[in-house]
Amino acid sequence: GGLESGEDQPLTGPGSEGVETFDCRKAFAETLIELARQDERIVAVCNDSVGSSNLGGFKKEFPDRLINVGIAEQDLVGVAAGLANGGMIPFASAAGPFLTGRALEQIKADVAYSGFRVVLCGQSPGIAYGELGPTHHSIEDLAWMRAIAGLPVVVPADPAQTRAAVRWAAEQETGSYLRIGRFKVPATTPDGAAFETGKAVQLTDGDDAAILALGTLVPRAVDAARQLRAEGIGVRVLNMTFVHPLDTDAVLTAAQTGGVVTAEEATVSGGLGAAVASLLSQERPTPMRILGVPNVFAPTGDAGYLLEYFGLTVDGLVTAVRQV
Repeated sequence: GGLESGEDQPLTGPGSEGVETFDCRKAFAETLIELARQDERIVAVCNDSVGSSNLGGFKKEFPDRLINVGIAEQDLVGVAAGLANGGMIPFASAAGPFLTGRALEQIKADVAYSGFRVVLCGQSPGIAYGELGPTHHSIEDLAWMRAIAGLPVVVPADPAQTRAAVRWAAEQETGSYLRIGRFKVPATTPDGAAFETGKAVQLTDGDDAAILALGTLVPRAVDAARQLRAEGIGVRVLNMTFVHPLDTDAVLTAAQTGGVVTAEEATVSGGLGAAVASLLSQERPTPMRILGVPNVFAPTGDAGYLLEYFGLTVDGLVTAVRQV
């Protein structure tokens, strides 16, 4: 009951004050239903999380194509892999910390190693479940998923990218991990922007420094670049979207500015910042700052407070750019 209660209450997205915001979970659910209408192989698998996975509409329209395994995430992934082996296209949906933490072995062995097309949908990731504390924070998922061979790790930044990611995942021949945010966020994706495997989307130009951001930090990065431009500092903002495979060309080009800041709603141990640092240290050593949760258990508190606590703010990004 803890996850279901209050799940559909409107949430103010980080940095979204005074700007129209949108729910990525709604975009996920609507797109999944659209795909299911077109392809009878599409099924949803959940862990007693119809509400928190936003699958109520799917269940109503396709009651025989929603498999609820109960609070058993290892079974969730195993059943999804079996369905994929039988020719279905399963979307396995659960809260991010439990999908990735409890079922990590099944994701590695049953999905990635076996090569099955299972779309793993980590709902409400990062610190979105702030008040429920470290057990419910999903800040390690990017590091865990990125370490698994052959498993794309995708972090849509807004509803347009969420819709594109769901369609993209359904067309892949192998499995993938989609991080579906709980915050309402502003639209940041330019009209007509392509959604391609392992490709970032450039949102602003700049030759003095670059911010490489993910998910909820993307609109804050754009705001930081706007503020710095008013001071005469040109910042290139990239919405990285794919933690794995990483857009190495975009990262190496961004490093030509002379300074790189990464920003993610996740631990700094093993996620986007670590991937970028590993690349740059070997190919183009560049001054860097890695913003995220600094390898600690985040305290209990609402998500807005936690983002402020860890400096995942416009001011924090501005300061990091100045440092590099």
